[in-house]
Amino acid sequence: MAPASAAAPQRTFADIVIRRMAHLRGPNIWTYRAVIEAIVDIGELEDYPSNALPGFYERLTAWLPGLIEHRCSVGRRGGFLMRLRDGTWPGHILEHVALELQTQAGMKTGFGKARMTGEHGVYKVVIRTRNEAVGKLAIESARDLVMAAINDRPYDVAATIARLTDLVDRQCLGPSTACIVDAATERGIPHIRLNDGNLVQLGHGAAQRRIWTAETDRTSAIAEGISRDKDLTKQLLAAAGVPVPEGRTVESAEDAWEAAEDIGLPVVVKPSDGNHARGVSLNLKTREEVMHAFAAAEAEGSEVIVESFIPGQEHRLLVVGGKVVAATRGEIIHVSGDGKSTIGQLIDTQVNTDPRRGEEEHLPLETLRAGDAVLLLLLQRQGLTLTACCRAAKPPWCSAPATWPSTSPARCTPTSPSRWRWPPAWWGWTSPASTWWWKTSPSRFAPRAAPSSRSTPAPAC
Repeated sequence: MAPASAAAPQRTFADIVIRRMAHLRGPNIWTYRAVIEAIVDIGELEDYPSNALPGFYERLTAWLPGLIEHRCSVGRRGGFLMRLRDGTWPGHILEHVALELQTQAGMKTGFGKARMTGEHGVYKVVIRTRNEAVGKLAIESARDLVMAAINDRPYDVAATIARLTDLVDRQCLGPSTACIVDAATERGIPHIRLNDGNLVQLGHGAAQRRIWTAETDRTSAIAEGISRDKDLTKQLLAAAGVPVPEGRTVESAEDAWEAAEDIGLPVVVKPSDGNHARGVSLNLKTREEVMHAFAAAEAEGSEVIVESFIPGQEHRLLVVGGKVVAATRGEIIHVSGDGKSTIGQLIDTQVNTDPRRGEEEHLPLETLRAGDAVLLLLLQRQGLTLTACCRAAKPPWCSAPATWPSTSPARCTPTSPSRWRWPPAWWGWTSPASTWWWKTSPSRFAPRAAPSSRSTPAPAC
C-alpha cells in the first residue's frame, strides 16, 4: 500500500509528459506480440499516489466503470480497483486506462506493464495493441483523462471512445481477418500485419503462413474466380450432381420477364456478382415485379440472373478442414404497428436500433436504408410506401432477403400471428472461404449469437 501521508494540495498538477512512444511490431522484451512502449514523466505526481488524490478514485471509476474487470496483479476481478483504492502511481493507472479505452473502442486487448526507470518519476508504460495509431492515441487520451480526473476537470469520455472507435473501424483488421488472428492468438501463434489492409503473417520463419482477409496462401485463384460468378458456380455444381435452381442470365427487363415465364413463377432476380444480398428480390409473381427487380439488381452487379424460387430456410455453414465448424440461420425480423407511426419510422425505431446494425465494418448487420430499391419494391407490391401508416388491423410486409453479414430475413407486421418467411435465393458456395449456403427444413443447425465487440478483458500488470 502506498503511504497516504502526503495530502494533495488544492492546486492543479502539471500534465504527465509523454516523452516518446515506440511501436514494437514483433516479439520483444515484454511479450511476443505487438505493443506500444511509452516513456512517461509523471513529474511531481511521483509523490502523490492515487489514495492521496481526493475524489480521484470516484471520478475515474464513474467515467470508466469497466475498470472493475481489470484483474491486475491481485489476480481477480476488481483487482486493479483495489490497487487504485490502496494507492498506486499514475504511470500504472495510465496503463489500465489506455487498455480500457481500447476495449471500449472495440479493440480487445489485455496485456500491459508499467515499470519504473532509473530516473525519478519516469516510467515505461507498455500496452498491447493491434494497431500503432490506435495504441498511441489510446495512451495520449488516457493521459488526458487521468489528468482531468486528478485535477477535477470535466472530460468527454464518450467523445474520446467515439474517436478511437472510428480509428479502429478505419485502420484495424476486418471482421473475418480479426477472427482468424484471434484464433491464432488463443493458440499461441504470433502474427504480424504486413500492410495497412488485411494481409497478415501468422508465425515466424519456415513455419509462417499468410492470410489475406479470409483467404490463405493456399487458396486457389481459380476457385476464387469461380466463386465470384454465381452463374458459373451453378453450372459447375449442377455438373457435379448438386441440385441448383433453374435459371439464366438476362440482358434486359423484358428478357428477365421472358426468362421468368420460361422458368415458371415465382422467381428470384439478383445480380450475378453482388454480395451481402444487395439487389436480391424474392418470390416475384408478376411482370411488373420482375421488371422493377431487374432494375434493382442491375444497379448492384455487372449481370442479372433470373432463377426459380425455392421455399425453405437459409443457412450458412462454415467448413474448415472438410468439417462443419459453425452454422448460422437467417432470422426473421419484424416491426409492430401502433396505428400512428409510418413504416419508415417503425423501421428506424424497431429495426435499425438493433445494436448489431450499423455502418461500421465490425457489425454483422447493415442498417435498413430508406432508399433501398428492394425494400421499396416489397412495399410497392403491397400498395404501400415508407410513409404509409402501419395499422394494427392490416399487416404490411417490409422484408429483406437473408444473407450474411449485412442483412437478415425480415418481416413487417403489427400483431399478426402468421409469418411470411423469405427463403434464400440460391444454393451456392464460395471456394476460398469454404463457405456453403444451403436451404434445409427443418433446421439441423442452431444459430450462434454474435459475440459482443465491447466485452472487457482482464488486463495483466
